[in-house]
Amino acid sequence: MTLWIPITLAAAAVQTLRFMLQKRLKGEGLSVGGATFSRFLFGAPLAALAAAVTLVATGAAFPPLTPAFWAFALAGGAAQVAATYMTVALFGLRNFAVGVVFTKTETVQVAAFSALLLGEAVSLPGWGAILAGLAGVLLLSWQTGAARGGMLSRATIYGVAAGGLFGLSAIGYRGATLELAPAEFFTRAVVTLACVTFAQSLGMAAWLVWREPGELPRVVAAWRRTIWVGVTGMLGSLAWFTAFSLQNAAYVRAVGQVEIVFTLLVSVLVFREKLTLREGAGIALVIGSVIALVLLLR
Repeated sequence: MTLWIPITLAAAAVQTLRFMLQKRLKGEGLSVGGATFSRFLFGAPLAALAAAVTLVATGAAFPPLTPAFWAFALAGGAAQVAATYMTVALFGLRNFAVGVVFTKTETVQVAAFSALLLGEAVSLPGWGAILAGLAGVLLLSWQTGAARGGMLSRATIYGVAAGGLFGLSAIGYRGATLELAPAEFFTRAVVTLACVTFAQSLGMAAWLVWREPGELPRVVAAWRRTIWVGVTGMLGSLAWFTAFSLQNAAYVRAVGQVEIVFTLLVSVLVFREKLTLREGAGIALVIGSVIALVLLLR
């Protein structure tokens, strides 16, 4: 089934927009935690509304939420919060493009996690395409100067850790949607999203009250800006969850690497950050890997 491919491309595009909005929030007085929480504050009620509308419109019964479902969903949600926090923190260390590039080591990590935790192995040609995409991403990160701080720089550590956590969140969400079978794929996706974002918003709110008193009111007071982070976050997550309900998370995330191309365009057109000519090779590798996966999985 190839429906997951355009859905994944849409998810990557919307996620790029969300990261752009979050960077601007970080630059306008909100802490890393506040900018991260904005992703979930307005996303949770929107996701709940989307789930309710879907169930009513389709006449589907609410699927049973098993202990295994909650284990996958909560683990994935916690990993995503931590990964988002690290990604937002990266924006203060390197430019927008580099901050997102480092998280792209996720593609190899999620392939390994998928085989280990879900028993969904990647084929040898699939590994080839994934590694080609990773090579392109690493070339891009090197050319943007990410390596100048050394392999053990804080930016490198944050980025690789964020990539691993994003990978674990993808596996958690894939596992959660599978637990809701035999419900239709979109029903599984939207119900999982509603449950996850509700838990994430509660957890992040409690964290801010405990660790950053006063930050929660600042996020709410900035609702005219933060609401768009929530809207784009919910739409992007819904697309990711839908893709996960249809395909192996490793392949979904590999195709989602096209986000780096979107990110570079945003870096140049929105943030006026200069990119080198040699980055064309990295972009070509990423796009080539995506095309290879599309052809492989048709």
